[in-house]
Amino acid sequence: MSSYIGSLDQGTSSTRFIIFDHSGNILASAQSEHDQHFPNPGWVEHDASQILERCQEVALRALATAGISAGQLSAIGITNQRETTVIWDRLTGKPLHNAIVWQDMRTAEYCQAFSPEIHNQVRHRTGLPIAPYFSASKIAWLISHVPEVATSISSGTAMCGTIDSWILWNLSGGINGGVHVTDVTNASRTLLLNLETMDWDEELLAIFAIPRNILPVIRSSSEIYAHTRSDRFLGAAVPIAGILGDQQAAMVGQVCFEIGDAKTTYGTGNFALVNTGTEIVRSHHGLLSTVLYQLGSKPVHYALEGSVAVTGSAVQWLRDQIGIIQSASEVETLASSVEDSGGVYFVPAFSGLFAPYWRSDARGVIVGLSRATTKSHIARATLEAICYQTKEILDAMVADSGVELTYMRVDGGITSNELCMQMQADIMGVLVKRPRIIETTAMGAAYAAGLAVGFWNSVEELKNQWKIDREWAPKSDLPTREAGFRGWKKAIERSFDWVE
Repeated sequence: MSSYIGSLDQGTSSTRFIIFDHSGNILASAQSEHDQHFPNPGWVEHDASQILERCQEVALRALATAGISAGQLSAIGITNQRETTVIWDRLTGKPLHNAIVWQDMRTAEYCQAFSPEIHNQVRHRTGLPIAPYFSASKIAWLISHVPEVATSISSGTAMCGTIDSWILWNLSGGINGGVHVTDVTNASRTLLLNLETMDWDEELLAIFAIPRNILPVIRSSSEIYAHTRSDRFLGAAVPIAGILGDQQAAMVGQVCFEIGDAKTTYGTGNFALVNTGTEIVRSHHGLLSTVLYQLGSKPVHYALEGSVAVTGSAVQWLRDQIGIIQSASEVETLASSVEDSGGVYFVPAFSGLFAPYWRSDARGVIVGLSRATTKSHIARATLEAICYQTKEILDAMVADSGVELTYMRVDGGITSNELCMQMQADIMGVLVKRPRIIETTAMGAAYAAGLAVGFWNSVEELKNQWKIDREWAPKSDLPTREAGFRGWKKAIERSFDWVE
């Protein structure tokens, strides 16, 4: 009898395959990084073929570690970096260009050129601002700048989608009958989905000059879309039964099924969401209105979201570009060696600022340096930057919802950094709670797939599995918090207007 769920977690810097049992415990996992390509300043690309290879590799390694066969998986769920966009040809199965990553800023000028009326129209229909972050401008750039893409569209063989649809198409057969499908959460990040109709919007497609026939079919987040081909991928026909964008998956993994439930995921970037139920709540404080999930034929649930482009990747920058640490885990030791940042603030606006500012003209700055500044102070300022950016998002959520935050659920890689979590509690002045299983993004995709095939019976069953691992109470006083935040706001202002 099948007794496990597989979760394929395709992230910005790596791909993982995690196998869960019925109690939500991790049986085995495997992870592999993929290359980051930076062809020009502000440009970020991935090789979609390499990502597909990593999917195969980590799945096989996880199964081998667990000592089980693919046939023992009841289903597979997919969760993915969201707005990242790839266009491929259905006859060759090959990408026509590298995938353009959500962090990429090449379309900033294109986005700014739209009239205020168009900006308002798009914002109302999609819940999102016209920004390089989202998929539509990336698709438009590929169509207008890559001749192979234009040729493939003319011949009717082009296929376009976010990474989930690329993976699903390949796992379900590729050129031999692959299914071209995405789910509502990923579709809602393209600037092409109408939040009210839950379908591709013809006027939005016209605005960005994107043909509808290259886009995938939109389905719910929890249903059987296809099966893996037994002659490909895992050597077995396993139902692919859940798809969620990574941040929505983390909400499901944190069992945030009730109105007002909120979480923050710490990854390459930071993402905070609050469940607004079946109502679309329009933000007046720089947040996004987005789809949270749809479980089968049940109503769509929505969320308010705040996103920060650079948090965990700022630590990678310290490691890879600056070289003051050899591994990401060293940042905690280095930052702990000083009591504070010594007045140093680091705004890691490498590719502009997302919520609540939406300033594509911003760039990273380190301010407050003195002759006494050491690499330890810069390491601590890096962790503080993660916490301050998160505070700004949660403050905006409180302003939009009118509900005061008393605690925050957290997940993602940085939550293993206990100094950073204590700093987060101190800077925000609220309780921070980390669940027993912090791989909530993969967990959410597993939950969606498991619900679709009856592996789990209800969301109530899932809620009963959520357990606290550790929590951090604030130790700072209000004057200290306010003084630190004033300094952060001054530093933010210094990052503006660097790109004309």
